[in-house]
Amino acid sequence: MQFAKYHALGNDYLVLASSHFDRELGREEVRRVCRPHTGVGADGILWATIEPEKRRYAVRIFNPDGSEAEISGNGVRIFARFLWDSGYINDEPVEIETAAGVSRAAVESRGARVSLDLGRPSFSSADIPVAGPLRDVVDEEIRAGDRTYRFTGVTVGNPHCVIVLPRISADEACLSGPLIEIDPRFPARTNVQFVQVIDRDNIRMEIWERGAGYTLSSGTSTAAAAAAVHRLGLAGPVLDVEMPGGRLHAEIGADGGVSIAGSVVKICQGTLAAELLLQRD
Repeated sequence: MQFAKYHALGNDYLVLASSHFDRELGREEVRRVCRPHTGVGADGILWATIEPEKRRYAVRIFNPDGSEAEISGNGVRIFARFLWDSGYINDEPVEIETAAGVSRAAVESRGARVSLDLGRPSFSSADIPVAGPLRDVVDEEIRAGDRTYRFTGVTVGNPHCVIVLPRISADEACLSGPLIEIDPRFPARTNVQFVQVIDRDNIRMEIWERGAGYTLSSGTSTAAAAAAVHRLGLAGPVLDVEMPGGRLHAEIGADGGVSIAGSVVKICQGTLAAELLLQRD
């Protein structure tokens, strides 16, 4: 039961190839493996299906709480780097299947940098989804405890709630993020981004991630935040996004599609012990 561990700006994932297992991991097993002290420790698991003879590369993304995400920008970038390290792909772009559709990734700079095209984001309440009448969800009000915010909803394959503030902090993300994640207007829950606009080319961001909690970085959050601040007229189409784990570059193309690019680092590889999967809490 082999695994490889990578991180993208502190957002760490374990890559497990489905061909190495006789069955898919259950929800409790995912939780067990992702725990930092009694498991391997990770922000999630990438369950990989690799069929090089068909040029088919697919990945399912599991959060540390055992739930499944439609897509993870950093997760897909990590999977592309894993394919490159394993010799399945070269420097040419590769199409990777996720539950959200097909994304195109490219490994650059001898593996140190991976770019990802996430396609065109949507602000439609039906696509995100957000409850209520059909509309673009732009600059609406939302409450979290005793705080009132203005948010913009966007999907890049998974749901996001982008909140622009004069100042941001990890404390606020950890306080308000979990309340907004489960707000009833988000029937599939939501990822939450707290964004500070530095200038038209740079933003800062703190993230509360659905199913994972406070996160050092996020690829889809980067794309969603870039799309939202551009839609609000607060920034241009080319942005550097600073997060606690580091910086990702985001670009919005002429067709409205968003791409991101940044570092991916291999941490280690090893074997999952059978007793880790068999133990009971």
